Amino acid sequence: MEVILKQDVQGLGHKDDLVKVKDGYGRNYLIPKGLAITATENAKKVHAEILRQRQHKEERIKKQAIEMAEKMKGLKLTIGAKTSSTGRIFGSVNTIQIAEAIKNKGFDVDRKNIFIEEDSIKEVGNYKATVKLHKEVEIEVDFEVIAE
Repeated sequence: MEVILKQDVQGLGHKDDLVKVKDGYGRNYLIPKGLAITATENAKKVHAEILRQRQHKEERIKKQAIEMAEKMKGLKLTIGAKTSSTGRIFGSVNTIQIAEAIKNKGFDVDRKNIFIEEDSIKEVGNYKATVKLHKEVEIEVDFEVIAE
């Protein structure tokens, strides 16, 4: 079954992508949740027209994302956390804290677009996070967790 995605679906595709999925997944999950529509001939024609009109706007947005990535290159964040005497953090460092640290440096990034390589950060040290600025533009940001 072919469907046209109405919004980003992690692990499947981005908004306005034409993807092939199993019938049950499309019929029972994607379409009822409003994440996709069935790719009929009519829908494909409308989809092609929308993509053609949106192409110029997308190029401008991608260019802005590339410029922001260039400015963010070499960005080093420091995140303070309460720790025990052994260096273990009470709780863990998450994407909200990283987004706030990036915002303090002058860049506005949504926390949903930040991915931490570790499952959970529970110790003081140096780590990396991937910031997705556009569907084709990603940048790695180094951050250090220190004891407050």
